[in-house]
Amino acid sequence: MILGTAGHIDHGKTALIKALTGVDTDRLPEEKRRGITIELGFAPLLLDGVGTIGVVDVPGHDAFVRTMLAGATGVDLAMLVIAADEGVMPQTREHLMILSLLGVCTGVVAITKSDLVDADWIELIAEDVKKLLRGTPLADAPIVACSAVTGAGLDVLRAALTAAASLTPDRSPADFARLPIDRVFTVKGTGTVVTGTLRSGSFAVDDEVRIVPDGSASRTMRVRSIESHATAVNHAEPGSRTAVALAGINRSDISSGSTLVRAGDSWFESRVLRADVTLVHGAKSLGIRTRVRFHLGTAEIGARIVAAVGKVEAGKPVPVRVVLDAPVVARSGDRFVIRATTPTATIGGGVITDAHPPVRRAKVWPAPCADAPTRLGWIVSESGTTGVPLSELPVRIGIAPADVAGFVARSKSVVIAGLRAFDASLKDQLSARLLAIVATHHAANPMEAGLPLDRARQLFGQRSELIDQVMAELQAKKKIVVRANILARAGFAAATNEGDADRLEQLALALGRAGTRPESVEELAKIYGPDTLRLLRMLEKQKKAVAVAVDRFFSPAAVRELLSALREGVPDGVPATASQLRDILGVTRKYLIPFLEYCDRQRISVRTGDLRTFHWNA
Repeated sequence: MILGTAGHIDHGKTALIKALTGVDTDRLPEEKRRGITIELGFAPLLLDGVGTIGVVDVPGHDAFVRTMLAGATGVDLAMLVIAADEGVMPQTREHLMILSLLGVCTGVVAITKSDLVDADWIELIAEDVKKLLRGTPLADAPIVACSAVTGAGLDVLRAALTAAASLTPDRSPADFARLPIDRVFTVKGTGTVVTGTLRSGSFAVDDEVRIVPDGSASRTMRVRSIESHATAVNHAEPGSRTAVALAGINRSDISSGSTLVRAGDSWFESRVLRADVTLVHGAKSLGIRTRVRFHLGTAEIGARIVAAVGKVEAGKPVPVRVVLDAPVVARSGDRFVIRATTPTATIGGGVITDAHPPVRRAKVWPAPCADAPTRLGWIVSESGTTGVPLSELPVRIGIAPADVAGFVARSKSVVIAGLRAFDASLKDQLSARLLAIVATHHAANPMEAGLPLDRARQLFGQRSELIDQVMAELQAKKKIVVRANILARAGFAAATNEGDADRLEQLALALGRAGTRPESVEELAKIYGPDTLRLLRMLEKQKKAVAVAVDRFFSPAAVRELLSALREGVPDGVPATASQLRDILGVTRKYLIPFLEYCDRQRISVRTGDLRTFHWNA
């Protein structure tokens, strides 16, 4: 569990943490010299009945709000610090706004430096604080007056923190592991070390991990050792301050703002996000060309906010598309903050509703604040016949991997085929279309037993797992039958025609006479009738014809002749142009190109641009 501090500069956050934990979180010489916190500081705090929680000390100066955001993201509860001698100040308000935007709804208010004022003044400050908190998630937070110098009120503050922490639910370790990196350094004898707050999941010593975003998506490294609250551990649990020593990567290859993840988890690098954005009251509207700074975890990135309505106005959540200047690692449900660039100020924030849209110009969702089942329906509907891999849903929907199967199964608008989720209405459409295709095939080919399964899948162009499921259900309903890889309508019997035998023989002889220059189907139909294509298909099944193209059949002898000429004229593995192959075969392009494309389909050749390579010994 993580406790994050917030408050104006020089209101005593660091001194209060030292009084509670015994740890001075100002570790940099510059921080000591100037008396302010510049970078994030960390300390362990032991609370009776709760255990050790991590404390993140954030800077209060306006120039360091970016660092404050990096520390505040991922905290479970907040300690808003307000000095008794100054009261509510500008950064107090901005930090409280940031905590609200990030969804931090549990916390305690500490009125520090109480030894510098009298009791009546503290009561006035407390009234101001109550007004400040009104209408925010911390409206009911306890307010405790205390002093880091005299120790007054520290026991009451500790008790209030214990009560708040006991109300905060634990995070499950059975999730994808994610550690946003806020520091990177090298330790002699240990190597590269990264630190951060473990947002979800867990890490163990010897785990294979990777850094994202990263130009080399396949690069992995090993967890050499782990520390949590300055103690060596074998496992890091979610919600803990964690330092991970990595084997297989240099410090220069990692930057703050990156994320450490487990190698096998399905995290994505995204430049486009769907989200619900809310601008704070008083913020100027955002147009499509308005540039903002996007803060997510420890990352800060330039971005544009695109809404379907054109502009984002203050006061209510608006569904948008966030277009980023650089990739991030995000998850639906993550909260973020946006800041204006000129002048620099926090202007709003939001919640990610789809962390990995399929295309850069993905349409924004039709409504804000949609629940997970609704967003799942939108995602699978958008995916069409491709479907959505189940492995993507923990990130795109924002649920634990173990919950995916049950979550999808409860949705009436979604079906699972193989390892993908599809729109349930699509299955009904495919069933009707499949029955129509089978009926059309029977009408056009009454003497054939049915439609070959491979041909049916080609006609659909859908993923085979969904088609196979549709076929299985139609078979169970006794609407179709599948025998020997042939698909037919239930009860269908192929017709017979004694006159076909003569025409089949004539066609086979015609193909043999034509050799490597056969007529097209259309030309043959003028001689052998309108059902010539059906007869040619029958010859193909009898292995007396080869469908080199949809409209041109060769005799098997002609195919062997052409392949033999190619084998003699084109060495194995040596690329050749179409012109060179035409000279070898001695045929015109009308016959050459269909035959070469046939070779490509049969994997006899591999085409690369204008060149083809034959692999005779494969």
